[in-house]
Amino acid sequence: MAGKKKSGLSTVFGEDIDSLLSDIGEKQGSGSSTDIRIREIRANPYQPRKVFDDTALKELSDSIREHGVFQPIIVRKSLKGYELIAGERRLRASKLAELDTIPAIIVEIDDREMMEVSLLENIQREDLSVMEEAAGYQQLIDKLGYTQEELSKRVGKSRTHVTNILRMLKAPEAVKRLLEEGKISFGHARALLSIEDEDYQEELANKAAKEGLSVREVEKLAKKKAPAPRPVKEEDPYLRDVKNTLERKYGTSVELTKKAITIRYQGNDDLNRILEIMDALEK
Repeated sequence: MAGKKKSGLSTVFGEDIDSLLSDIGEKQGSGSSTDIRIREIRANPYQPRKVFDDTALKELSDSIREHGVFQPIIVRKSLKGYELIAGERRLRASKLAELDTIPAIIVEIDDREMMEVSLLENIQREDLSVMEEAAGYQQLIDKLGYTQEELSKRVGKSRTHVTNILRMLKAPEAVKRLLEEGKISFGHARALLSIEDEDYQEELANKAAKEGLSVREVEKLAKKKAPAPRPVKEEDPYLRDVKNTLERKYGTSVELTKKAITIRYQGNDDLNRILEIMDALEK
C-alpha cells in the first residue's frame, strides 16, 4: 500500500515475505534497530550463497564508509554474542569499511524459520547462482521435510521451476562447474540432463561453452543421443508412491522393483550427501 511504512524484517526483505513474517508471529516486536559490535556477530550457518562479488562488496563498503548502513541487518542472540540471520553483504562491507558497530534488528526465531529467511532473502533478490539455489532447496527438503509442492509455494516459484532446479544436483561435476562459472546457462544444463550418457553430457557441455552454442543448438544435439522410448509398463501404485517418496527424500532418481532399490548419485559429494540423510556415515 502506498505510503505505508514498513518495519522490521519487511524493511529489509520487502512485502514478498509477509507470509513468512506472519508465520513467525511478528517476533521482531517493534522492529526497532540497535547498534551492536560487529566482532560479536557469527556467520549464518544456513546461508545458501557461497560466492560474493568482490567489486560489488567494495562499492558497498565505500558507500557505507561515506553514508553509513541504511538498512539494519537481522540477528538473533546466541550463547556468545549474536548469530547473523540476514544481511551478510552489509555485514561484510561494514567489516571492509572497518566499522566497529552495525545497526541490527534482534529477533527470536528458531532454526527452521532462520533457514527459511536465509533462503528467501537471497532467492527473492535473485542473488543465488543456480547451484546455490538448488542446494538451498535441497536443504529445506532435507532439514524441514518439505515436498517439492510445499517448497514451490513457500518460495513463490512454480513446481516446474523447483523440479528443474533440483535436477541440477544430478548433473556431472563438469557440467556443474561450467554452470557455476557462467560458461553455460541453466537452459543449456537442463537440455544436457536429457542425455543418459554422462561422457556425452560433458563433451557437449564443453562444446557449448567453447563454441558459444545456443540452448536450441544444444537441444538438437542432445536429441541425437536421447534414449529410445521405452515400452510403457503398468506401474504398481504402491511402488510408485514409495519411489516418489524416496526421490523427494534423497533428491535424486530412484529405481524400485519388487526385489531391489537403486539410488543413483553423482560423485563422492553427492554420495556423502545421501549417506548423511540415511544417517549412515561414521560418527
